[in-house]
Amino acid sequence: MQKLVDGLHKFQSGFFQTHQELFRNLSKGQNPEALFITCSDSRINPNLITQTGPGDLFILRNAGNIVPPYGEEGGGEAATIEFAVTGLGVQHIVVCGHTLCGAMKGLLDPSKLDGTPMLKRWLEHAEPTRKFVTDNYAHLHGNAKITVMAEENVLAQIENLQTHPSVRARLEQGLLRIYGWVFKIETGEVFQYDPEGGQFNLISGPPGAAAAPDKLSAQVAI
Repeated sequence: MQKLVDGLHKFQSGFFQTHQELFRNLSKGQNPEALFITCSDSRINPNLITQTGPGDLFILRNAGNIVPPYGEEGGGEAATIEFAVTGLGVQHIVVCGHTLCGAMKGLLDPSKLDGTPMLKRWLEHAEPTRKFVTDNYAHLHGNAKITVMAEENVLAQIENLQTHPSVRARLEQGLLRIYGWVFKIETGEVFQYDPEGGQFNLISGPPGAAAAPDKLSAQVAI
């Protein structure tokens, strides 16, 4: 806890002091460009990986970056999405999964969810993803299968997003775009889904990094 308190003091005496005008403007309201939906995993920092600052992103986080279909019980996801799209008028929505995801591991191996009944119930929203991967990727194992789970889960949540009336209306008006991302923790790379190619392609990487494959995994089945 002391680390958090020390960080708070450093923020107040350093960053805040040198960015007072920014916070004065933010006190008048927010105008984020994008809704960023991602996992609660502590290794994922949306502002860090996109190099954005306060006020740039409206962030929705939960275990497994899940978006329940409209009308299904959730934890406030529908309200957050509705406010971002209708109230704030965001122009972009990013659904960002990640490699080595504990939620995806739990989906593949339900025994890992023993003792966490609420998490197990929450991940039932992603059951179609588990079944799809089990049926179509039986040849994959270990981290490779978890990565495919993360990919397919992102695509499933994008489909669920489009069941929300506020999202559907803005899409039909051409006022909103949705992107599927997967963040690779091991390398800091981000891959974006290409609907035409049916796969996740590299869109960013750490400066000076060695050349890496431009595909996150084998072609994704859709």
